[in-house]
Amino acid sequence: MAHLPSPTAPVTAWEIARIALPATASALLNNAFRVIDQLAAGAVSTPAQAAIGSCTFVLIAAYGLHQLIAGGVGPLAARAEGAKDERLASTVVSVALFGSLGTWVIFALIAGFGAEMVAALLGLEGETATQAATFLRTIGVYGLPLAVAPSLDAIFVARGQTGRMMALQVSAVLGNVVLNQVFIHHLGMGVQGAALATVLSRLPSTLLGIWLVWPAGGLRWVNDGTLRRVLNVGSPVFLNTVAYASVYFLLLRYTISPLGPEVNAALGIGFSALEGVTYPCFLGLSLAVGSVVGRRLGAGDLHEARRAPRVALPMITAIGVGAALVFWFGARPICAPFTTDPVVLDAAVTYARALAWSQPTVAWEALAEGVLLGAGASGPILRLSAPLNALRVPIGWLLAFPCGMGAAGVWWAINLTSLLKALLKGWAARRGTWAEMRI
Repeated sequence: MAHLPSPTAPVTAWEIARIALPATASALLNNAFRVIDQLAAGAVSTPAQAAIGSCTFVLIAAYGLHQLIAGGVGPLAARAEGAKDERLASTVVSVALFGSLGTWVIFALIAGFGAEMVAALLGLEGETATQAATFLRTIGVYGLPLAVAPSLDAIFVARGQTGRMMALQVSAVLGNVVLNQVFIHHLGMGVQGAALATVLSRLPSTLLGIWLVWPAGGLRWVNDGTLRRVLNVGSPVFLNTVAYASVYFLLLRYTISPLGPEVNAALGIGFSALEGVTYPCFLGLSLAVGSVVGRRLGAGDLHEARRAPRVALPMITAIGVGAALVFWFGARPICAPFTTDPVVLDAAVTYARALAWSQPTVAWEALAEGVLLGAGASGPILRLSAPLNALRVPIGWLLAFPCGMGAAGVWWAINLTSLLKALLKGWAARRGTWAEMRI
């Protein structure tokens, strides 16, 4: 294990940055799978690109299912680390691995038998719907590594071992590049090849990750309430992620898809190529703060746990402003490699420049979430996120159609709700009641 400062040492910007930088790199590498898939699909056809873009939020929902376990594993593992409780740490690893197996079985059944229905519910038709169903079924049935990886990442973050997490992601991304070439270009497997490349490239890193976290005494399943504690914290994380994905599901079905496949493709490009670069930067710092908060709470140092977000605030504000500038000035050159269709490119640029205005608020929201999740206070996040995310559907539809704003109306609905979420979550983090929570 990498050397960590004493749990009661004052929180410093360097401590947070040392954890955040590899976590950010790991999140960027994780998003690279979507970017690689978008680039590969663009070389196949516009329907293939629209299919993968539209499936993004279904995969987020699947990730949310796996967060049912990973979301609770992280805070408990951090507290075990801070308290030097090896028994709890060992039990948490066992729950993480067995629980991840269960969430994979659930998603595999849904994707295996219901892929066409999901594509239809997304409002997709014709070749785009066929491609989306093929992509989802392949990801679901063969996706065990995708189920285990979030819990492994949560354990590494909790222990402050984000360098290991980053190294495993590097190997997976390199494998994805190679396998995409093999499956898509040499074997001509299209979107099915992209899905297989995504899954199989993660298999070696997942196996190595399991070996790295494997408890000294082996896996142990003890009916001591640890699973219940994991699920108590993970359930709101799961519900919030699924609610978020469901909102985009409804936006796609009733607002974005009716605007045409070009807008579908633009959303996939903007979400992967732009937000897929900037949000991991917010997430890396958020994860680092959560790790510091969780370990300080495990050691009983409430004062330093409360100081952590104050130390991180200037850092994440600078990243948010930088992201806004990237979205505004870099939209066209960044999006251009992902499409040869000028209509799709213009739509992607509109998306990016609208969402440039909300990047600082998204950054502040990520910081507040990091504090709350690090403490295991996942309930307030669900209560403050889900209703405002749901408002994006009626507001987006109203602005897009009755108000005549088109796709820009959806993007501005996202901006408004992002601001409200940042204010409310920031207030919850500032109150500090999370520091006294027992999980």
